[in-house]
Amino acid sequence: MTTTTTPASPSELAAQYGLAPSSARPPLGDYIRQLWQRRHFITSFATSRTVTMYSGARLGQLWQVLTPLMNAAVYYLIFGVLFNTKHNIDNFTAFLVTGVFVMSYCTRSVTSGARAISGNLAMIRALHFPRATLPFSSTIVELQQMLVSMVVLCLIVLATGEPLTWSWLLVVPALALQTMFNVGLSLAMARIGATIPDISQLLPFITRVWLYFSGVFFLIPQRVHNPHMKEIMMANPASVYIELVRDAFIERHDAPHHAWQLAVAWAVVGFVVGFWYFWGAEEKYGRG
Repeated sequence: MTTTTTPASPSELAAQYGLAPSSARPPLGDYIRQLWQRRHFITSFATSRTVTMYSGARLGQLWQVLTPLMNAAVYYLIFGVLFNTKHNIDNFTAFLVTGVFVMSYCTRSVTSGARAISGNLAMIRALHFPRATLPFSSTIVELQQMLVSMVVLCLIVLATGEPLTWSWLLVVPALALQTMFNVGLSLAMARIGATIPDISQLLPFITRVWLYFSGVFFLIPQRVHNPHMKEIMMANPASVYIELVRDAFIERHDAPHHAWQLAVAWAVVGFVVGFWYFWGAEEKYGRG
């Protein structure tokens, strides 16, 4: 009498020999190590994207500076001249341009992060790598553009009569903390964008509201009289990083006394929460 055995299913064979799906989420520690091993790819990928971003435009990468400058000019006309928000603000030109450049860094990181997964599906489905490399790269692209903008910003601040002082060096840690926060925000938006593609259509409205709540073209203590709303607006991360950069560049501008503590808190919390939130759905990216 012969007996027949039922062939093992692929999933049973995989379990028997310790195989796992290529898209399976690795433990958090392993995931961080994999990201670190690909740090050179992240920076190279970001640099190549920066170079090709404006390759089809005649002015090329000048647009990364011209765009926030033109926004600043429009805001100066509307809020500085028509609404006269420059009243009682020392060096309104430097005040406004600094706010626009720093705020643009935040909003661009959010927008590019939301497209980090949905805009790279072909790569995700063809290759196995930690998906967090994509929002990391998208934020580095924005950082590279911000560094170019900072050179222009320094020239504008000098042209408006501000002296070159040692306090300008404080821009470096302020920008580093903002970058850390932006990475976390980009990671969170990447997961949301992968799940809800239509979020990209809503982001312009969300970021515009964020802009108006961040004191880009007015002093919050002067214009907001409700004490609770004033505290909320001053504590929002964009306001904090804007105030720190203004404090470094503009001699007669004073940031709130707790701005550095808030900047560190937002950077750490934003990065940790954003990274954990993104990692939680690692195996789902690229499906469908």
